[in-house]
Amino acid sequence: MRYRQFATASLALGVLLLIDVLRVWLPGIITIFGQAASTPAELMGAFALGWFVLALAAPAVVRRLGARPVTVAAAVALAGTRLALTATPGGRTQLWVATAGLLAGLVWLVGVAAGTDRPVPGLSLGLAVNAAVHAVLDTYDLVWRGDWVAWLLSAVAVTLFLLGTTRPTPPAGPRGARAWLLAGPALLLAGMVALAPALTQTGMSYLAGGDGVARSPLFGMAPVPVAVAVFLLAALTAPPRRWGRLLGPVALLAGAVLFALDRGDLLLVAVGLAAGGLGACLALTDDAGRDDSSADADDARSAARRGYAAAAGMLVFVLGAVGYYSAYDLGYPNAAVPVVVAGLVAVVAFAARPSTPRVAGPFPALRTTSVVTAVALLAPVLADELPVASNRDGPPQRLTVVAYNIRMGFGLDGRFDLAGLAGAIERQRPDVVLLSEVDRAWLLNGGHDTLDLLSDRLGMPYVFGPAADPVWGDAVLSRWPVTDPRTLPLPAVGAPTGAQALAVTLDLGDGVRTAVVSTHLQPPPDEGPVVQARAVADFATGYAAGRPLVVAGDLNTEPGDEAFGQFTAAGLVDALSSARPLATSPADDPRQQIDHVFVSPGLTASAPVAPRGTASDHLPVAVTLTLPPR
Repeated sequence: MRYRQFATASLALGVLLLIDVLRVWLPGIITIFGQAASTPAELMGAFALGWFVLALAAPAVVRRLGARPVTVAAAVALAGTRLALTATPGGRTQLWVATAGLLAGLVWLVGVAAGTDRPVPGLSLGLAVNAAVHAVLDTYDLVWRGDWVAWLLSAVAVTLFLLGTTRPTPPAGPRGARAWLLAGPALLLAGMVALAPALTQTGMSYLAGGDGVARSPLFGMAPVPVAVAVFLLAALTAPPRRWGRLLGPVALLAGAVLFALDRGDLLLVAVGLAAGGLGACLALTDDAGRDDSSADADDARSAARRGYAAAAGMLVFVLGAVGYYSAYDLGYPNAAVPVVVAGLVAVVAFAARPSTPRVAGPFPALRTTSVVTAVALLAPVLADELPVASNRDGPPQRLTVVAYNIRMGFGLDGRFDLAGLAGAIERQRPDVVLLSEVDRAWLLNGGHDTLDLLSDRLGMPYVFGPAADPVWGDAVLSRWPVTDPRTLPLPAVGAPTGAQALAVTLDLGDGVRTAVVSTHLQPPPDEGPVVQARAVADFATGYAAGRPLVVAGDLNTEPGDEAFGQFTAAGLVDALSSARPLATSPADDPRQQIDHVFVSPGLTASAPVAPRGTASDHLPVAVTLTLPPR
């Protein structure tokens, strides 16, 4: 039993390290391998897919050299690259270190599969602990932090993982291939929906709004412990018999379908159903097959089967991830992807033949669930209090506005750069901030809630307007109370990524109100966003209804273009005109003037700037607006 406990703990820690590497490698495909949307999505997808296809050779290597030496060597490489990622300066070095870590992790997984016939306890524990820790860290990974605490915790995890890898493992029987086949799909579904703390926090923000617009929630991580407990308890306890075995697959499919509907008010229900369903499906495969030692149960053949199953499962992971997220570049429907992956898991789980009553796992289900859930409970307890907007007496004379395309939080070096983004904004001492390319839970970008993290750092509550789906869009952060939020989906006009306009009203006191509209125009290929610009201008002027108005964001159009003219034709004024030319993209060599602030004629603009920096691929624009006399 002790050997099995060490094996399970080592597998769980390895899953944690592999997910850490994936949270660096996946965004690197977009931010380092792909440059400013100039790299074809097909090429990025081929790059991602190639490494998982290469890993299909790992079972043959394991069979030739033996599982133990291959597993230990791959574990050392995985641990080393995981630590190295915190120290890398970014750029191509980071991408190739992460790629080496990914390949090492895949080979390690295949090696472990060859010698382990009951992976479900370790896989489940790894996924659950990862979700709990990610919630406690407020979705800001240790690998990006770089302080001594991050180094200490990372070193402890790596050391325990390596110690566990060197321990003897119990002999494996002929079973386990089904469970290993589900490792990759389970990792995908857990990261996308079932065990995604950023998604639960985003779901809570929609409930805080109550009107289809997301707002800063109080204790946004509160549902995470519930999801973790439901998942882990379902995964570690014996599944029901006969038709009761349908409950897990049905729950998982229902959660995937609700997630695919792209409705913010259904996210929490989707998480709960997917968490319980995924755990139950893993449990169904844990006692699959016959636990015997018959002559036809060839050890080498069984080990190879499990190895190929693990590699094939991870191939499903990357196919699902690439298939889902590349849709936002190529413009095809992607809602079916999580449903198809959930269907695969459900079919494999339900088709697993129940064996004799399952031997108790290496960790007691109820006790293990309680401990991991207790860790997850730290997330809402440690969460920062909701920042409170200013209620100073009387309206201000001036407002400082900052508009910033934050590229999901990743700088030009491909590192998640919260400090750089927050610093670039804070130096302008803004009253209101308009953000574009805000990602709140995409697994492709590391599963962070970038908006909530920036909101906490700036001490400014937010309102979020979904564009491509409920976790991608634009936001407004304000030091003044915000009322009457409204969103307008913009015509797609052939652009694959969704676009919207988010309008809010700033309550400046004494009955003074100013309308603010945040948007990110998405032009169709080789054209300007004329149709979207006209829609935003009409929406904004109608919403303002004669009040002072600010419209800002990444508009993907330059002064003199037809789309730019849609705003001036609506009676708005270019607030940055006195500083023209004011290029904002790309950030390291700005040549394009595509980030703008437009205002109504009653507002007087002064001191427009685009401060230099590389915390995003765009520069922020800032301007001070003097309010009209009352």
